Amino acid sequence: MIRLFKVKEKQSKEAENANGRGFKKQSAGQLRVHKDISELNLPKSCSISFPNGKDDLMTFEISMKPDEGYYQGGKFLFTFNVSAIYPHEAPKVKCKTKVYHPNIDLEGNVCLNILREDWKPVLNINTIVYGLSHLFTEPNHEDPLNQDAATVLRDNPKTFEANVKIAMSGGRVGGTHFTRCT
Repeated sequence: MIRLFKVKEKQSKEAENANGRGFKKQSAGQLRVHKDISELNLPKSCSISFPNGKDDLMTFEISMKPDEGYYQGGKFLFTFNVSAIYPHEAPKVKCKTKVYHPNIDLEGNVCLNILREDWKPVLNINTIVYGLSHLFTEPNHEDPLNQDAATVLRDNPKTFEANVKIAMSGGRVGGTHFTRCT
């Protein structure tokens, strides 16, 4: 049996030398991300890009342009960092666009249950994208990261809508300046 492994190892090394380069073994997480991305069914308001090139599928960006709701007309960029033990651990997702939102804080942390306690290995990148998209059509004031935005949304939706428009146009809400994202 040991001899068989040595023969296979020798064949592998010979193939590497013949090609002039070795092959890189992919982790289970890389294989799963490749599958998830190849099966990705993005809404028409979303696009994906790979800032480190197509060879690095573990880091990518999703751009969202909501076509309805409070955030209609804005453009929001999310970074995804996927660990080698994916899908047993949810990807780390950050919003790179500063946004006035009850479920996204000013540092870009995202409050989405499937990225935390409700993550299960059967979920995938597509599920996360649709969850993020849902946050823009239905912001949730009951599980906030930005308490001020959540309070305004709960108590005065018209003021919340006005604050979102001000923030998206590059204005100031409270003491915070937002960069234009429309």
